[in-house]
Amino acid sequence: MKVEVVPPCSDWRAQFEAEANRIRAALADCCINVHHIGSTSIPNIYAKPIIDIVLEVADVADLDCRAPALAGIGYEAKGELGIPGRRYFRKNSAAGVRTHQIHAFQNGSDGAKRHLAFRDYMIAHPSIAQSYSDLKRSLATQFPHDIEAYMDAKDPFIKEHERKALAWRNKTQSSATGPS
Repeated sequence: MKVEVVPPCSDWRAQFEAEANRIRAALADCCINVHHIGSTSIPNIYAKPIIDIVLEVADVADLDCRAPALAGIGYEAKGELGIPGRRYFRKNSAAGVRTHQIHAFQNGSDGAKRHLAFRDYMIAHPSIAQSYSDLKRSLATQFPHDIEAYMDAKDPFIKEHERKALAWRNKTQSSATGPS
């Protein structure tokens, strides 16, 4: 699989919004929140041109029963795909190119919180986001046809900043609520 990292696109937000509306319509009351995540949700950074989505649902078992509704709008269900408690769905174009991916979690789960904290941290820290962008560009050049090596090489950066993002989020939330 070719590793493609492209310049920021002003249309990514609109692509997310359109897809979020399709997901909400397909899932109706099962869907609690639909969030744009991943590099396409972070302003001014390079990204693989795939819209990443966190879907929060009341009950993942109910979502499993509704997988045919997502199939009806082009998504393939892949189960947990290595992350306990997650349901992963992917959508490809007619040419077979990945366009969207859904990471579905129980509402308020650690998995959802982790993805949202990383996104929010990157948006709040543009210099770190730019470092992430630079890393991805470099790795895409280094591993142009090896997505696994590309992902493995990004992992230490992601893990480090995910940890920092969760601590930042906890500090931000506790300071917003004030002293007890």
